[in-house]
Amino acid sequence: MKNIRNFCIIAHIDHGKSTLADRLLERTGAITEREMHEQVLDDMDLERERGITIKSHAIKMDYKATDGQVYDFNLIDTPGHVDFAYEVSRALKACEGALLIVDATQGVEAQTISNLYQAIDQNLEIIPVINKIDLPGADVEGMSQQVIDLIGCTREEIIPVSGKTGEGVDELLEEIVLRVPPPTGDPEKPLKALIFDSIFNVYRGSVVYVRIMDGKLRTGEKIRFMATQRDYEADEIGFLRLKPTPAKEISAGQVGYIIGNVKTLEDTKVGDTVTSVANMAPEPIPGYKDVKPKVFSGIYPTNTEDFESLRAALNKLQLNDASLQFVPETSAALGFGFRAGFLGMLHMEIIQERLDREFGMDIITTVPNVEYIIETVDGKELIVDNPTDMPPPGKINQVREPYIKAQIITPSEYIGQVMKLCQDKRGVYVNTMYLDAKRVDITYELPLAEIVFDFYDKLKSQTRGYASLDYDLIDNRPGQLVKLDILLNGDPVDALSCIVHRDKAYEWGKRLCGKLRKLIPRQMYEVIIQAAIGAKVISRDTVRALRKDVTAKCYGGDITRKRKLLEKQKEGKKRMKQVGTVEIPQEAFLAVLSMDDD
Repeated sequence: MKNIRNFCIIAHIDHGKSTLADRLLERTGAITEREMHEQVLDDMDLERERGITIKSHAIKMDYKATDGQVYDFNLIDTPGHVDFAYEVSRALKACEGALLIVDATQGVEAQTISNLYQAIDQNLEIIPVINKIDLPGADVEGMSQQVIDLIGCTREEIIPVSGKTGEGVDELLEEIVLRVPPPTGDPEKPLKALIFDSIFNVYRGSVVYVRIMDGKLRTGEKIRFMATQRDYEADEIGFLRLKPTPAKEISAGQVGYIIGNVKTLEDTKVGDTVTSVANMAPEPIPGYKDVKPKVFSGIYPTNTEDFESLRAALNKLQLNDASLQFVPETSAALGFGFRAGFLGMLHMEIIQERLDREFGMDIITTVPNVEYIIETVDGKELIVDNPTDMPPPGKINQVREPYIKAQIITPSEYIGQVMKLCQDKRGVYVNTMYLDAKRVDITYELPLAEIVFDFYDKLKSQTRGYASLDYDLIDNRPGQLVKLDILLNGDPVDALSCIVHRDKAYEWGKRLCGKLRKLIPRQMYEVIIQAAIGAKVISRDTVRALRKDVTAKCYGGDITRKRKLLEKQKEGKKRMKQVGTVEIPQEAFLAVLSMDDD
């Protein structure tokens, strides 16, 4: 065990984590030149294109150090985005050390700080690394000072490297040997293994990635997942090299995988403890929790005949992503579809993109919502994530919405814009802290509903892309929230309904009516668009009717002849309005999602 080193990499999006991982794999010979391509550990096309890690990965490397000994390195890669914070926490639990990577051109970002604090809470040994030192704009001195201020290390402890050219990587490998402590754990105790990730293999079922904390696991042994109380047989166990390598036994301190004919990811939850049925552990590893979705949206096929294909596509995505949850729902405007729950906006975007790319699904998504707790007049509590489920205003006593604590790191010249944006989004100011002369850390408490919509895009555009955001859920607070309905000729369109703050309802309704007026094609009769809260209409717009000039043939003569023809036309339009329905184009649903673009 003294020659094992388990470590992970902490970094903000696009700070060179995957590129540095490539160099480590090359230097340790874990990968041949023929197998080498950029971002080896990011195997999804989406991950490569966006330059982000969505699914965490793990890989075993053998490193021959300068002292002549061979060390087992287990690199557990972590996703860098706030949506996957729970996955990160479990990956950190499986390690003893962490490489803190800071971009030499961008400095410390919010996500880096968030994951760093998690690593410190888990008592990990932190090795600070300044990456991208080969770039012309690299400021190694300035960034080193930021890291020193952040974690209180010395200048000598910081390792400058370049993931691109490989400069400094050999020194980094030696530092990992010296500074990351070997794992602790007793191979003689009952088996305790932490699941830090799981993937689905079509032929083998669920493949579970584990870190053995105590005990040993042998092939063919009966195992139990403690959170779900399911028993399986460990058909194959082994180590995670570039391709899984089977082994007879994995023991305390080691990282490996288990395959046991597990049919669904539901049974193999991240953070769960695996133990042996024959010699069970008395209690599970602490820290496990069920991952709950935070953002909800309706997903509908543009062609109603594709409903079953969409169900099959979502089922397949769920095999590889247990945090995606969905239930069928119907909408009068959009037909049959699903109500899906996501971890956050990035997670939602990724699912939409994967549905489009991997399954060729053409979909419409409704406005993203969060979960509201509604206290009714008769004392009942309802949890609502869909505006159509909201009771009438007269039956509601109180509505509580989730709040988050947002940490925004931005260059100091953008403080004014960031604060104005937070105030506009009903934010409550907490504090401001200067990280150095040029960068500032601003903390606000904000309603989650305001964040999920377009907050991140606006924050980036108002700070020229320099600001970074990280957030944690704190609690549910009462708010003046109302359901805003959109009516077309008096009929509500459920897919356009949304839950908004009462102070913003009038402005929101007015702008939405104005947008729909431009998008709904003109009919032979006039279309009345209204925004309403309960029975009270707060805004109205009209799409004028197309009109044939029925008086064209009347030249001269008495005015009553013209009047008679116009009255006849009016009657016809009235009749048409009773039977006609307004076709709502797809752009109208997308308009709601881009409300702030104009």
